[in-house]
Amino acid sequence: MAYDGNVRVGGEPHVHELADLVITKVAVGPMENNAYLLRCRATGEQVLIDAAAEPETLLRLIGDDGISSVVTTHRHGDHWGALRAVVDATGARTLAGRHDAEGIPVPTDVLVDDGDTVRVGRVELTARHLVGHTPGSIALVYDDPHGHPHVFSGDCLFPGGVGNTFGDSRAFASLVDDVETKLFGPLPDETWVYPGHGKDTTLGAERPHLREWRERGW
Repeated sequence: MAYDGNVRVGGEPHVHELADLVITKVAVGPMENNAYLLRCRATGEQVLIDAAAEPETLLRLIGDDGISSVVTTHRHGDHWGALRAVVDATGARTLAGRHDAEGIPVPTDVLVDDGDTVRVGRVELTARHLVGHTPGSIALVYDDPHGHPHVFSGDCLFPGGVGNTFGDSRAFASLVDDVETKLFGPLPDETWVYPGHGKDTTLGAERPHLREWRERGW
């Protein structure tokens, strides 16, 4: 079945198979969070993005091969609700943005800055620090050498707009600036976007609406 990323809580995970990386998406918890399991084809190493909720679901997804790391995209509780249970069960190290780590109750082993590399076996992803939804939100960019880029955007970019900035005009301006400069600027329209909730999108689908987002202020 072709990957479309339209998962639902209690439903089956969806698997996006790339040449060097396998991406498995599952929806968990009352806020319908997305969690992503990345697997390097060459080494079998796995990394989880956002241990959001339902640790039993996530551990079943991870399987017997375990994970080397869990990356938390930002400090909001719906994105780390299962983190302690997953880390205790797997021994995985924890990664999070430097400026959000203090808001995550599970200690962060690796503080991530803008431009840092996050490795999944032989696969490398680049962290982008995006300020506005939270002070230390990070997105992860995989520039697939065999195809187009892929972005795990946390709650910073969704179909139809940037993440919630809770009525703070400065935070909104910061977030839309960062998203435009660090994602839309360097990356092509074909870039696939995997958000923290809901359906996937592409930068090409969203790019025509950047001015509209700025004008409406959210």
